[in-house]
Amino acid sequence: MRWKASFLESEDLMEIFDSHTHINAPEFADDIPDVIQRASALDVTAMLVIAYDADSTAKMRKLVADFPEIYGAIGCHPEDAAAYDEKLERSFIYNLQQPKVCALGEIGLDYHCEVSHDLQQSVFAQQLKLAQRLQVPVSIHNRDAFEDVYRILRAGEVWKTGGIMHSFNGDAAWAQKFLALGMSLSYSGVSTFKNAGDVREAFLATPLDKVLVETDAPYLAPVPYRGKRNEPGYTRYTLEFLAQQRGLSAPELAQKTFENTKRILGI
Repeated sequence: MRWKASFLESEDLMEIFDSHTHINAPEFADDIPDVIQRASALDVTAMLVIAYDADSTAKMRKLVADFPEIYGAIGCHPEDAAAYDEKLERSFIYNLQQPKVCALGEIGLDYHCEVSHDLQQSVFAQQLKLAQRLQVPVSIHNRDAFEDVYRILRAGEVWKTGGIMHSFNGDAAWAQKFLALGMSLSYSGVSTFKNAGDVREAFLATPLDKVLVETDAPYLAPVPYRGKRNEPGYTRYTLEFLAQQRGLSAPELAQKTFENTKRILGI
């Protein structure tokens, strides 16, 4: 039986999909069952767990097997671009053929790190081609690299398989550009930060059928938990905040984002 928070009235019950989380990371080594239970108590009933190395992949695969509403993604993060080779690509192909592993990601560009921009761009483009070949959606990481992420996505015609701009942190103008490529925009705890007015404007400019919500746990915890370890249950606080921005009830936005995430992942 799924837990429910004691303060919720029956008419407020809802299902929330955390579209990007790393509960397979070392920060969750000791309490994954409790984390999942707390998420369920806050109506976060489904999540996409992102794998990024051998250990996180093994943990993701176990989570996917053990929990019906947990799904997996796997990809080469731009910080690890130097590790991308034929062997790693074959492992992605193998994993993406397994039940409930349904997206390639997170992939993209991160100009905050010291990895060569040219190398990152090459690996990003290669992974987009792989996603198109396998006909799987992608989850895109973009940090300080809007122009090049947009250029490579546009050239790769990624919209043929669908994709998610993970933890979207651009303004409304950038939102329109990525939406025009057929991408969906996933909003994280960043949207609740006081200095994130541009992100909130982007959210208001995003059609509801293109909105997702996420934690990026253990990072980017929303207000009122900013600065603490993030976890999937906190998706609820981001969702409630965003619903207020839009003049919607939390259950309305939960239902829409849940449906959107399932559609994009082919669930």
